Amino acid sequence: MNTELSLAFIGGGNMATALATGLIGTHCTANNVHVVDIDPAALQRWREKGATVAAQPDNTLTQKRIWVLSVKPQFLEAAVAACKPYLQPNTLVISVAAGIPAATLSHWLGSETQPFTRLVRCMPNTPALIGAGVSGLYALEGVTQADAELAHQLLSAVGQVVWVNSDAQIDAVTALSGSGPAYVFLFLQSLIEGAIELGLSPEQARTLALATVDGATRLAGQSDEDLATLRQRVTSKGGTTAAALAVFEEQGFASCVNQAMRAAKHRAAQLAEEFSK
Repeated sequence: MNTELSLAFIGGGNMATALATGLIGTHCTANNVHVVDIDPAALQRWREKGATVAAQPDNTLTQKRIWVLSVKPQFLEAAVAACKPYLQPNTLVISVAAGIPAATLSHWLGSETQPFTRLVRCMPNTPALIGAGVSGLYALEGVTQADAELAHQLLSAVGQVVWVNSDAQIDAVTALSGSGPAYVFLFLQSLIEGAIELGLSPEQARTLALATVDGATRLAGQSDEDLATLRQRVTSKGGTTAAALAVFEEQGFASCVNQAMRAAKHRAAQLAEEFSK
């Protein structure tokens, strides 16, 4: 356990809770975690975990090596302004707030002429809540190798980590893994509804659909073969799978997925502009 890993969560909601759950007891101690949140009930939950808490930013922030910005995007600028007086030169700031570009955050934390660049922008996803997430991370130029390792350690506590090279790539991560769980849930819902129409009970359909998607994903992750080969292994010429895949192809399934992801990426860029004004 890294007893020197000291954290401050600016915002104590679901993502902060997920990160802390993965870290406390394995990578740090609860008394090394400080939480700033305006919700008394949230602070009480954190206090019960053994963390220190505050309703407003205070001098405790100066003692924390890592700040995790985890408030809602529309409240982030005000939260950063309140915390900024306690920012130290060696503070590593990690933002898990969606939609705010790293460049904008660096100016909020510093100034237009002297931005604060010891900053990592992160796009996690909701499976992080059960330790099965994946996060895209983008580091500005002020982030040292040691900082990057700390950020990697922090986000690895709730899943896998992929580093990217720009805010634009973070928008692509948003379109894939950030929004991706919703795509999977929609696909699962469609499978279940289709199975019920074919005569299975809702319970049977749900069990079979969840196990199928989970098993296929795990097989793909553990196999040395590419996805096209794995798909071909399930598809006998003239068989049932071939008949189903032909419908997907006729309906433009791959194109539809591509267009949906492009729409998500475009909207992420729009939101970045809106939040940055």
